[in-house]
Amino acid sequence: MSVEERREELLRAAVEQIRLRGLGALRIADVASALGVSNALVLYHFETKERLVAAAFDYAAQADLAHLEKLRTRKGSATARLWAAIKWYAPTGPAKGWVLWIEGWAASLREPTLREVAQDLDARWKAAITELVAEGTAAREFTCPDPEAAAWRLTALLDGLGVQMTSYRGALTRRSMEAWIEEALARELGTTPEALHAAR
Repeated sequence: MSVEERREELLRAAVEQIRLRGLGALRIADVASALGVSNALVLYHFETKERLVAAAFDYAAQADLAHLEKLRTRKGSATARLWAAIKWYAPTGPAKGWVLWIEGWAASLREPTLREVAQDLDARWKAAITELVAEGTAAREFTCPDPEAAAWRLTALLDGLGVQMTSYRGALTRRSMEAWIEEALARELGTTPEALHAAR
């Protein structure tokens, strides 16, 4: 295994352990044990737990951004691609990162490196949504006078619902949340949930 391959393996394991145990409880030994390697090997690649954690969050962010880029640039209408991105990001979708990112947001209050990673992910997510909304508006698929503001409002809603659904399981039904997201998106695009559903 090359240095790069080993490093990626360690980062994947660290991300999974953060999801399972939480950032506060994470130990170097947990990552090492998950892979059947020594603590010394983990420390050889990252030197400290703090550097391992920062690298793990950056690794997770890059993976999320790569997937978002695939959704943004695939074939289809802007409406369909926008809905696919929002559905993936929302806690109703297949994205598994909510526990990880809630942990990251909390830690970033004290860790500048994590704050930079989280801010970059957030900015690039908003930029992708802004671009899709602007593209759909230009193509007259829908009407939105301020795509950037729409991206901010949609992100705020999704982040809030993500925290609620992850922290307070069962507090809101999945059906209700999906309906709220669809209604909010329709409002931002100057259309109705029914028309949005038909267009995608």
